[in-house]
Amino acid sequence: MSKIRVLFIEENRLLRIGVAKMLNAEENISVVSATGSGEAFVKARKTPPNVVLLDLSLKHQDTLTVVSSLKKEFPGTHVIVMDLNPEDAEVVEYVRAGVSGFFLKDAAFHDLLSTIRSVVNGVKVLPPSMTESLFSQIVEHVIQSSRGSQWPPDVKMTPREQEVIGLIAAGKSNKEIASELNIAVYTIKSHVHNILEKLALHTRLELASLAHSQETLKEAS
Repeated sequence: MSKIRVLFIEENRLLRIGVAKMLNAEENISVVSATGSGEAFVKARKTPPNVVLLDLSLKHQDTLTVVSSLKKEFPGTHVIVMDLNPEDAEVVEYVRAGVSGFFLKDAAFHDLLSTIRSVVNGVKVLPPSMTESLFSQIVEHVIQSSRGSQWPPDVKMTPREQEVIGLIAAGKSNKEIASELNIAVYTIKSHVHNILEKLALHTRLELASLAHSQETLKEAS
């Protein structure tokens, strides 16, 4: 099985070296480069990473700009932002920019491994300590900003796709949806992929937002 290629962008040299050494000790992970912000794109172009671990507190570059540039140049790469205590508003902005996960620097190393492996499998990750306080705020922020979004009138969903949309809007994971509908997780993933393509959306969060806005419009009519 091929290894997960990780690009580690961190200005603290000791932290960079230490974490890179621990990651390289894992069987299925290879750190293609551990660098400060300056050489990040040069390294990424030489060996495109599956995952970028990115320090939120870069001193000489705007991290949000770095995320946007990474996602534009390497759309298949998953970005994990690391910080001690990100602000709620920052989390919202990074979600919009395409970040796949957040990792608190004071968490355990096994949590970092779990975050890396989860985002590679398509899971969006918030640390447990942040989930309850932030997820609802993130969703609400996106919903409020997209009020008035219209469901394309020519888009037709199958009954099963409609069920999946409702469960995603309720905040269910693929695993939870599969269990509730008694079908395989990979089948759910296929449904989600088809739904996003039909609606020209990119993320589950955008889908949840659109579904919520449509319910609001129905209730108001």
